[in-house]
Amino acid sequence: METGVMVKEYLKENGITQIFLSRKTGIKPAKLNLALNGARRFSLDEYALVCGALKVNIDYFLTPKIPEDKIIPGEEH
Repeated sequence: METGVMVKEYLKENGITQIFLSRKTGIKPAKLNLALNGARRFSLDEYALVCGALKVNIDYFLTPKIPEDKIIPGEEH
């Protein structure tokens, strides 16, 4: 699930409006709405502002992604 969508669910579960988050972070409402609906991604700075405004740890909405092992021709394993 996209990080923005997870933030949107958190807002809904905690009765927090997008307008409140926009004012608290300084992210324009339209730009915030796009991120919350998965149409764009938060920049790292925006994400840090969102976490700060919501008073959650920076990793709260992140899911670790483990890259698959790629076989590179000519590389020994």
